[in-house]
Amino acid sequence: MAISVNVKACSGCGTCEVVCALKHFGVHNPRKSAIRIMPPTSDRPWNVPVVCRQCAKPKCAEECPVNAIYKAENGVVVVDQESCIGCRACAEACPFGAIFFHPEIPTPIKCDLCGGEPECVKWCPTGALALKDPLALGDEARQRTARAMAGVLR
Repeated sequence: MAISVNVKACSGCGTCEVVCALKHFGVHNPRKSAIRIMPPTSDRPWNVPVVCRQCAKPKCAEECPVNAIYKAENGVVVVDQESCIGCRACAEACPFGAIFFHPEIPTPIKCDLCGGEPECVKWCPTGALALKDPLALGDEARQRTARAMAGVLR
């Protein structure tokens, strides 16, 4: 499973960040969250939630010098906190910028899907986040394209 993001629905409220930090660290500190909301810019006038995509071939795992990051049988990319040396190679390798560090925590903060029931998805007030099967992630886009093409062909 993976978290699907609908940027058009994201209000930037930060609820996802807060519930993630509460779930994993017991604190109200969005900087300790495994999901981050990137605010609008002049080039991009919408909020963008950034969260691990649970890649099929995770670059973070490939670059980890001590093999502390691996893909579990359930498809979740996991950080072995005991093996991790905090070198930050994973954060540099992630093409999506979805691995975070906090000064009080020596190892990376990365989405673990909350054991299959992500708090961010559960609490998102606008429905901008959804838990989906990776094979279905493109279904909605394909359906929109098919509808658009059908409308053009009529």
